[in-house]
Amino acid sequence: MPVFPILFLLFLSVPIAEIYLLIQVGQRIGALPTIGLVVGTAILGAALLRHQGLSTLMRARESMDRGELPALEMMEGIVLVFGGALLLTPGFVTDAVGFLCLIPVARRWLIALVVSRGHWVRVSGSSGPDSSDRPGNRTIEGDFRRED
Repeated sequence: MPVFPILFLLFLSVPIAEIYLLIQVGQRIGALPTIGLVVGTAILGAALLRHQGLSTLMRARESMDRGELPALEMMEGIVLVFGGALLLTPGFVTDAVGFLCLIPVARRWLIALVVSRGHWVRVSGSSGPDSSDRPGNRTIEGDFRRED
């Protein structure tokens, strides 16, 4: 499915849902408590994001110390940044999705979903058994000397 229609629907529906929920909550508990709730979730989200981010960073460092590529940790970092941006966006819908991004089980499930549904392409210049078969991708071996 094309990305543009999905993004268009998100940019249209998310603000409408946020405004609707803010009005509904504001009518039930009042304007100032609603504002306090929005600010409180942003502060709580920032604290949780910091904790989860440091934890992910430490796991990435441990993976690199073992000589492994921290691929999962890098993808978790991307989801954490996305979740943090959602938590700093005022509203309850974005806060709910942002908090889901902070839960490790939900975060890993989301990563597994994206990886399983994605179409991955080898980046040009990458090495691999089939990279030399592509036109325009050749390796020239030799020595060089820098002269200033």
